[in-house]
Amino acid sequence: MPVVTVAWAAVPWARPWRSRLPWTVTRSKGTIRLYGTPAEETVIGKVYMLLDGQFDDLDICLHFHPSTRNGAWAGTSKALVSVKFTFDGTAAHASGNPESGRSALDAVELMNVGVNYMREHVKEDARMHYVITNGGGAPNVVPPIASVWYYIRADDHRDVEANFKWIQDIARGAALMTRTKMRVKVDTDCHELIPNVPLAELIEQKLKVVGAPRFDQSEKAFARRLQQPLIEQFGTEFPKAIDESIRPFAESMTARTRGSTDVGDISWYVPTGGVSTACLAAKSPGHSWQNVAAIGSTIGEKGIIYASKVLAISAIELFEDPDQVTAARVDWEKRMEKRKYTTLIPKGQKPPVKIR
Repeated sequence: MPVVTVAWAAVPWARPWRSRLPWTVTRSKGTIRLYGTPAEETVIGKVYMLLDGQFDDLDICLHFHPSTRNGAWAGTSKALVSVKFTFDGTAAHASGNPESGRSALDAVELMNVGVNYMREHVKEDARMHYVITNGGGAPNVVPPIASVWYYIRADDHRDVEANFKWIQDIARGAALMTRTKMRVKVDTDCHELIPNVPLAELIEQKLKVVGAPRFDQSEKAFARRLQQPLIEQFGTEFPKAIDESIRPFAESMTARTRGSTDVGDISWYVPTGGVSTACLAAKSPGHSWQNVAAIGSTIGEKGIIYASKVLAISAIELFEDPDQVTAARVDWEKRMEKRKYTTLIPKGQKPPVKIR
């Protein structure tokens, strides 16, 4: 295993902050790994890397995600299973002899109706959303095959497992009603993020040490242009163009993202801390074209550089102060007591190469 020497003076941008740190940097030895983790938005990459043992020997994991605000990750996220249901029916002329056909699309539609009735009877934090990825080829042919892709989410992975079983029963019922056959394939299964207070406190300190970036008038004007369509369409109010503040730690502690991240699975194996930085126009919605535009501009660049500095000096302090690593481990062990990592991914399954 390669050993990396951490030398503070070797990092040019770090020199201005040396005198502001509460510790003296030495040439401590340890290993730093930078993981490239593909398919983050489909929560695939890190999950399969974990199952392959890529994170087994880590002491600490640090991560970053762009946001509309600056802050430490002290909250959690939603667990998620990504699953595809395929129904096989019988083709026939839709007008000439429909009695000879069995519609796979009917099965998909009945399944979706069943899940929509199910929504009333699950916990409020549960989410089930879907897209029909194959609805047949032409209206005059009874569709012999149809597919629907589901994301099933909840705050607790155990609820994801329970809701997934229920949805499979609904899919089987849809197949029975339409005299079709049903197939199911789990693409990925990710867990909720296990927060770590000692690491979050460390990152919070470093956010303040580095200081949030300031954006010039041209960047703020660009952010305002991105916000304008949202004002016109939804009446959204935007007091700020870009949020340059650091989120209060008490607020970070209670934060729970409604999204999912495959970092969550790593956090079930090793103490994990993260940072979010403002790379986007204030209050812009996730997965919007506004976010794409902002992240590719100097707004995104400044936010990413800020995050890299925060994570770098956080890592250095962990090298210099093993007691902080121990504290993070103790916090993690308390949270993981009586919890066991399980996965809905079949044993030995390779990561999907084609998502759609």
